[in-house]
Amino acid sequence: MILNTIPPKNFFKMDNKIQNYDWGSRTAIQNLFGFTNDNHQPQAEIWMGTHPNGCSMIKKGASHISLSELIEPNPSAFLSPETSNAYGDLPFLFKILAADKALSIQVHPDKQDAELGYASEQKRGVPLDAFNRNYKDANHKPELVYALTDYQAMNGFRPFDEILFAFHQCAIPEISEYLDQFERNPNQQGLRTFFVALLSMQEARKTNALDHLLSYAASNKTLETCELILSLSQQYPNDVGLFAPFLLNIITLKPGEAMFLSARTPHAYIKGTGLEIMANSDNVLRAGLTHKYIDIKELVKCTDFIPKPSDSLLTRAEIKGGEHHFPVPVQDFKFSIYHAPKQQQVAMSSAEILMPIDDELILHADSGETLTLGKGQSAFVPAYVNQYTISSNGRVARAFNA
Repeated sequence: MILNTIPPKNFFKMDNKIQNYDWGSRTAIQNLFGFTNDNHQPQAEIWMGTHPNGCSMIKKGASHISLSELIEPNPSAFLSPETSNAYGDLPFLFKILAADKALSIQVHPDKQDAELGYASEQKRGVPLDAFNRNYKDANHKPELVYALTDYQAMNGFRPFDEILFAFHQCAIPEISEYLDQFERNPNQQGLRTFFVALLSMQEARKTNALDHLLSYAASNKTLETCELILSLSQQYPNDVGLFAPFLLNIITLKPGEAMFLSARTPHAYIKGTGLEIMANSDNVLRAGLTHKYIDIKELVKCTDFIPKPSDSLLTRAEIKGGEHHFPVPVQDFKFSIYHAPKQQQVAMSSAEILMPIDDELILHADSGETLTLGKGQSAFVPAYVNQYTISSNGRVARAFNA
């Protein structure tokens, strides 16, 4: 640890990039956190971290530098020796996400597939911004979402018998032979074959199949799946992703609930505002509800065709005093919510990002340094701080990795 490069500061207020993707809400972030939106643009995500597509900025003296530039001279001190050795950078990306329109159905590769896929595309000279680029980096992208409002999503395949029942009820002639094959092989291989067949339909066949799907949905509006199909059809007409509600679990998180999204598992966010923490990656393989590139071969290679029981979707908090910790099966990140902490001491062994949700937050270091954040603002706390205290009348989100 190079002590002479450590600034005499414990807390660094962050200036974070707002991503104006077209599926974002024009009002949610403004209403929840009071952020301005003078141009009335869709405010889809606010990124907190070092990812090059939206690195946070830090005030240093009279100027600003990126969070990456702050960490780079001494990553062992800022991140911890263990994190620096294992990752070489802040290993997570923390976001506010506000969806007014459904995001694409997507799968994130695991670490091995990401490394191989990224190396292959680099070797072939595929530009990072190319339409048909699959891998933006060599990292996996497991993620956890914590709901701030009702938050509708799809996550993981339904049981085989549920999928078969739903499609049989719909009775779509154009896919009957695919469905018969799946019924003869109601297993992972059968689902894989059925999934590929749906995604690979020629345009005329797909259009006719979707017409039958929408006709059935319109006649059964009281069913959750049909209601969702009709809603999605207004956003993504003639899109093969309209079959997804029959294939994937539908869930609506209530405020304060959380859900983990594993690598190799198809999912889609539909509507709502939440906090999201993930490995520091931007790798996405799409499977529908999108105008972007779908690489069926690569998608299938990176997907596990394993049903995910609906009662396993929520991530239950471990509660200790006012801290609600949401356990995840990866090392890249950890996530906790503190409920109205009063001079709550926090011990730390890695870099952290803190963000108050409902009310202002006061951070206090042993040196006497303090920082006050308004709701929706965030602070970077280097590993060398070791411990600090927090006080707030509302919830405080804490993103860290050790």
